[in-house]
Amino acid sequence: MAPRSWLYVPGDRPSLLEKALARGADAVIVDLEDAVPATAKEAARDQVARWVAAQRPGGPCALWVRINPGAAGHADARAVAAPALAGVVMAKCAGPEDVRALDAVLAERERAAGIAVGRIEVSPLLEDAGAVLAAPAIAAASPRVRQLQIGEADLCADLGMEPGPDERELLALRTHVLLASAAAGIRPPVGPVFTDYRDADALRRSTQALRRLGYRSRACIHPSQLPVVHEAFTPTPTEMDRARRLVDRYEAAVRAGQGVLTDDGRMVDEAVVRAARRVLAAGEAV
Repeated sequence: MAPRSWLYVPGDRPSLLEKALARGADAVIVDLEDAVPATAKEAARDQVARWVAAQRPGGPCALWVRINPGAAGHADARAVAAPALAGVVMAKCAGPEDVRALDAVLAERERAAGIAVGRIEVSPLLEDAGAVLAAPAIAAASPRVRQLQIGEADLCADLGMEPGPDERELLALRTHVLLASAAAGIRPPVGPVFTDYRDADALRRSTQALRRLGYRSRACIHPSQLPVVHEAFTPTPTEMDRARRLVDRYEAAVRAGQGVLTDDGRMVDEAVVRAARRVLAAGEAV
């Protein structure tokens, strides 16, 4: 299933890696970039590569690695590419040419490691204005690109933006990246991290707003955030029941030669039913 939660784990803290897989996240992102000091990056790369190589493919928690920008990131990708690796997060992706260059590096490593070429996915992280404006081209740059992410802390610093508690200043940016993703036919973007892991109520409000916008997952910096994120992105039994009844009624109407029906005074057509099917798919996957 597509992850609802993405838990970041520092790549230079080997004691946290094994624990991270058991925290309940749908996906773990081992961070070789911002979480690792410059002087420790090579050592972190080596130990993360050994750890990833020792993992079994197909576990319940998808394993991702956030790589550094540029040549260092290519070295990271070569080192960590292994059968258990689901994908890499591209820190500070600047444009589609960055994606294509990484694509070539991964293809070379997959061939050498006996991995099907193209299996390792890529999630570009957009962290400045140029990258956000290039989101449509980045999203379509390679079949490996499965979802985009926004690095909002770096982006806000780049723009001089100071979001308020309701985060409305970020709405245009989040919507733009969502549109770019939908146009490219890839998954909705991964929601940004919420830095105050102690404020569960604010996290819940923010995540529910992301869900209403069309996002279906969020990155987390602490395991305590996982239950809140899962709750927001998991349909309730009531939502599942309503969606199932709506789909069943619509399919019966179509068989009877009708293309539209009403439900509690609301017109229901294929577009409405498509949303209901998404709810069912999300609930059944969980």
